[in-house]
Amino acid sequence: MSSSSSRVRKAVLPVAGLGTRVLPAAKTTPKNMLNVFDRPILSHIVEEARASGIEHIIFVVGRGQGSIEDYFDHAYEMEAILKAKGKADILAQVVADLPRPGEMSFVRQMAPLGLGHAVFCARDLIGDEPFAVMLPDMLMMADTPALKQAIDAHETTGGNVVVVEQAPEGETHKYGIVALDGQQGRLNRMTGMVEKPPLGTEPSNLFISGRYVLTPDIFPLLADQQTGAGGEIQLTDAMARLMKVRDFHALEYEGATYDCGDPVGLLRANVAYGLKHASLGEAARAAVAALLQGSASPHKGPGETVAL
Repeated sequence: MSSSSSRVRKAVLPVAGLGTRVLPAAKTTPKNMLNVFDRPILSHIVEEARASGIEHIIFVVGRGQGSIEDYFDHAYEMEAILKAKGKADILAQVVADLPRPGEMSFVRQMAPLGLGHAVFCARDLIGDEPFAVMLPDMLMMADTPALKQAIDAHETTGGNVVVVEQAPEGETHKYGIVALDGQQGRLNRMTGMVEKPPLGTEPSNLFISGRYVLTPDIFPLLADQQTGAGGEIQLTDAMARLMKVRDFHALEYEGATYDCGDPVGLLRANVAYGLKHASLGEAARAAVAALLQGSASPHKGPGETVAL
């Protein structure tokens, strides 16, 4: 399978993970359906994909995640009730995420064999063209969507692009770190990837974040990729093999990342997206300020009780 020069139209969203870091919240609700402020995490991810020019979104789901497919479908009874009650504004929000015909596909990953295996499950829907991978537990807030930045970088370089960002000082050993062929500006050619390097040995301070643009050459490598860390088929292992024959570039994107697969990261995302909300941002800011000041409500002073 050879690299294609066509534009990036499709995105793979691997959503089959168990969400062990956010249990018990993810026990009955898929982790990517947990709320960030006013809507599920996946709603924010789909919004980013659409804003980046993606035409076909491929969800790789696991057993017990039917609620994901249900969310991106009509809820006829609810919609009829909202319409009958004249709640047009709420109805518009409910149907905003509904796909256009053919815009979304759902593929079953029948065993939790890792990110590389999840991406491989989408191979027949991707075909022979470059595609995006969006890790759906990583919300990336940016004026220009993070994926759009990556797609633009792909169009500039013609090769594979990995979105990266600076690791917190002293924490490079917690991440997959990229090695670069020099570092000038935000877009640089990669020479390798190191998973959780010991402190002092890291080739850079840039870690692999949650967005990729890959060429279809990755699929034959994933087909025979041996299991790696955690006994899973790792996407980074196949990428390292592909890097020997195809160009990879690391893009240090402009924006802020929130890891929603972590309880504190999910909290940070809720606050950040709440503060930025077009109509509820000011109310959210007042609520957060009141909590930080020790008040139970933005309308009550410290020490006053609020009836529930």
